[in-house]
Amino acid sequence: MDAVAARRARPRAGALDGQAIEFDRVTIARGGRTVLGDISLAIRPGEFVAILGPNGAGKTTLLQAVLGLLQPIAGDIRIFGTKPRRASRAAGYLPQQRMAVAELPLRGWDFVASALNGERWGLPLIGGNGRRQVDQALETVAAGALAARSLCELSGGELQRLLLAQALLGRPKLLLLDEPLISLDPHFQQAVVALVKEIQQSCGMTVLFTAHDLNPLLGAVDRVLYLGNGKAALGVVDEVITGDVLSALYRMPIEVLRVNGRILVVAGHGPVETEAHRHDAYGQDAHGHDARPQNV
Repeated sequence: MDAVAARRARPRAGALDGQAIEFDRVTIARGGRTVLGDISLAIRPGEFVAILGPNGAGKTTLLQAVLGLLQPIAGDIRIFGTKPRRASRAAGYLPQQRMAVAELPLRGWDFVASALNGERWGLPLIGGNGRRQVDQALETVAAGALAARSLCELSGGELQRLLLAQALLGRPKLLLLDEPLISLDPHFQQAVVALVKEIQQSCGMTVLFTAHDLNPLLGAVDRVLYLGNGKAALGVVDEVITGDVLSALYRMPIEVLRVNGRILVVAGHGPVETEAHRHDAYGQDAHGHDARPQNV
């Protein structure tokens, strides 16, 4: 069995009982192209899993399949033992955020409340229970002091706290974060990772966190899920982030270098992840996909 197959061997029947997320021989296609092919994996409740891989590898596609926004063309997905469905309260989702939220004429509290009933924009009518949910979400991300401030007054890291509070409305069991570190400087990146780790541990949540760079997550993740060429490798960092495993995924020679506590994934032409997800002013990523918030 090769290095990748060893990490993606299909679980035995009955071995997935009690898992948070289960993929059983799942194939997902977009635009006629197979993005993920014959993927089998299991993620345990309460795990913090980083999802890594080059642009177009299927990181966002995988999250959307977990949310029930995309249906596999083959195989089965189970989320806490049931098929994923849209608008499930079991999952909180922070999509790739590229709209100019700082320009919205809203206070922090109103911005979080705008997502209470699944509407990302627009203020719903909120009763006492809804107000308590908003207050609780703000408290969970330590953003109570931001509630009365206008979005235009906030830093990128503070805005990210409010976006995370939106994803936590209703106290979901599963938290899906799609590239939350993009456009943040290293200080704010570390603050966001530390906050997500604290939430994962204190609330017992399962976290899937997509990123193009593993290094800010090294001290926080339990396992990594690396995607490439339609395949996947899941395991602890030292099992997956190796030259053998990544060379098999990329289908080309890959070196993994550890320098001053950082991990660098290098191909013949240089660092593999130099082309991070880029987004234009219209909210599209480098592949022309809509990267703006979605109603879930």
